[in-house]
Amino acid sequence: MEYEIKPRHPLNPGFSELWQNRELLYMFALRDIKVKYKQTYLGIAWALLQPGLMTLLFTLGLGRIINVSTCNGLNYPAFALSGFVLWNLFATGLSNAGNSMVSNAAIIKKIYFPRLVIPVSSFLVAFVDFTIALCIMLPVMLFLNAGPVLAAWFYMPLSILLCFLAAFGLGTFLSAANIKYRDVRYVLPFITQALFFASPVIYPLNLNPKAWYTILIRCNPMYAPLELFRAAFGYNINTMHLWPSIACSLFFCGLWPVLL
Repeated sequence: MEYEIKPRHPLNPGFSELWQNRELLYMFALRDIKVKYKQTYLGIAWALLQPGLMTLLFTLGLGRIINVSTCNGLNYPAFALSGFVLWNLFATGLSNAGNSMVSNAAIIKKIYFPRLVIPVSSFLVAFVDFTIALCIMLPVMLFLNAGPVLAAWFYMPLSILLCFLAAFGLGTFLSAANIKYRDVRYVLPFITQALFFASPVIYPLNLNPKAWYTILIRCNPMYAPLELFRAAFGYNINTMHLWPSIACSLFFCGLWPVLL
């Protein structure tokens, strides 16, 4: 029996192939998780230690400057912790996806499988860390008087989905560029760091009310996910301000059928 491999149409997202190869997707993700925590004493505990330590650091610094009213209903420790937990999902997913094609180049050259498996599995590794951190974060948020609100069932899944679109879209774009230009792997950490300071992770947007600055931040693909994620814990948001960020995420995510 002969199989003919044809190029996929650019407008075909390839989700059916991804579902057919879900076992391969699982094996790729499991392999990366094992490698990530191999020979570490704390293991998956780092999933919460990283955002927890960063929250403590910035609370001791900025927490004395930023008051509750500035954070739209959240005290600063709750504001920072929720921001760091979701940001780690994005940053880790972006880093993993951005280097995924080059890291798996040997496998790609040997056998055929849907290329979509590689960036998606790399994001699943970050999602496992996020899930662990979220389970421990919830009681901490209750302790900080910032428990989930009734609308959390809607805001939280939506924020995670938008975070995935942002990380997956940007990561796939960078992974395709990384194949031809290996300098991308060195530029990627700077891109992540620049997006960190351009996102309301450690500070609320109304801390700097300048018009040009506000417009710039609202076009950040991580602005909407962060706002929606905090809204699940009682953070006051204006949903009309989220659309530029959502549009930016959808734009980058719409590029991957052409790139892969």
